[in-house]
Amino acid sequence: MKILILGAGQVGSTVAENLVNEANDITVVDSDAEKLHQLQDRLDLRTVVGNAAHPSTLEQAGIADADMLLAVTQSDEVNLVACKLAASLYNTPTRIARIRSTEYLNREEVFSTDNFCVDFSICPEQILTEYITKLIEFPEALQVLEFAEGKVSLVAVRAFEGGPLVGKPLSFLRTHMPQVDTRVAAIFRKDRAVSPEGTTIIEDGDEIFFIAATENIRRVLKEMRRMDKPNKRVMIVGGGNIGKRLAKALENDYQVKLIEFNKKSCERLASQLSKTLVLHGDCTDEKLLQQEHVEDVDVFCALTNDDENNIMSALLAKQIGTRKVIALINRSAYVGLVQGGKIDIALSPAHVTIGSLLAYVRQGDVAAVHSLRRGAAEALELIAHGDRESSQVVGRRIDEIDSPRGATIGAIVRDGKVLIAHHDTVIESDDHVIVFVIDKKMIRKVEQLFQVKLGFF
Repeated sequence: MKILILGAGQVGSTVAENLVNEANDITVVDSDAEKLHQLQDRLDLRTVVGNAAHPSTLEQAGIADADMLLAVTQSDEVNLVACKLAASLYNTPTRIARIRSTEYLNREEVFSTDNFCVDFSICPEQILTEYITKLIEFPEALQVLEFAEGKVSLVAVRAFEGGPLVGKPLSFLRTHMPQVDTRVAAIFRKDRAVSPEGTTIIEDGDEIFFIAATENIRRVLKEMRRMDKPNKRVMIVGGGNIGKRLAKALENDYQVKLIEFNKKSCERLASQLSKTLVLHGDCTDEKLLQQEHVEDVDVFCALTNDDENNIMSALLAKQIGTRKVIALINRSAYVGLVQGGKIDIALSPAHVTIGSLLAYVRQGDVAAVHSLRRGAAEALELIAHGDRESSQVVGRRIDEIDSPRGATIGAIVRDGKVLIAHHDTVIESDDHVIVFVIDKKMIRKVEQLFQVKLGFF
């Protein structure tokens, strides 16, 4: 597939890295030549320096025969104009725009074919806000991801010494939780994938991904590890797009404090947030954190635009006594260094939002994609089509399917009902199948597995 990416920032570069590895023909456009140079040093792709909203730049980048346009620059207006040009002048089949402003997002007619011709819009800030909200709702989880319009959830937890599962085989789950159907989709032990067989013994520190109907998630969490006290107090550092959105999403259900360094921004935030206490100050000021009793905070969210400030403030908060700290980190290299240490959860915005874009690029009928473990693994929701003759999965039991190594079918949604996948579960046409893939190199094989033979159509 020939894909044109506009914008070489965190989102654009992460998307490019994912798609290049899947044998796509990628061209990236940006006005910053240095960013493009760094990207080209790492990846096998074309780059074009120029304004992404100018027809001449788009033509130079090859828009005339592109299959897809991903407009993910920092400017909503540039992204919208580029999509309009791609549709009107070049008839580009698929056009996706990154949109940050609620002024556009709240008016769907802006994206219609009569206006800016945007097929799909994504808002990374909103995706990230919803992601963090889930982590606050489920204190025990490292990751909470939803599939099938929220009917199925994939949750990551860390096993701990003395927990109900440590030292026991996975088969113990069935006897320990006879009333709830769940399945362990993957286990990671010291960053190494461990095959989740019935005889696999859970060890202290293991990162366990389990899948269950969303309505059963709390019950499964309660059985899999000690239930933490519900979160009540949340402190947010940084009043930018993400910090403000998160405060607004939480303030009716939690006690929220927000620290912002810029005084004018504080005044604006105070007028826009009804129940959040907005504080002016430096998030790395230990005295300020102590004065605001950060030791009594259940979740501390460091969400500024500065990685170092986020790391330092989160470490300070943890040292003073905050129960759980979450740090937003733009540099992917930093995420692996700090995750799981004193910082409970390190979030890469690009990795959290990448799935929303990948769902439109994947081959076959893909309803959802979630990037896991800093992009090393993926969970996909694929829709099965065909019959036993035309499909490699339809009409077959799970244990009959020749799944690629490291791919696990975790659950199926059929006619709105959730079925946890077992060896004798038979896949039917139109099933939504949730697949966990521990190695992204196997993604293409998984996609091919769900494609029907040409004769079917």
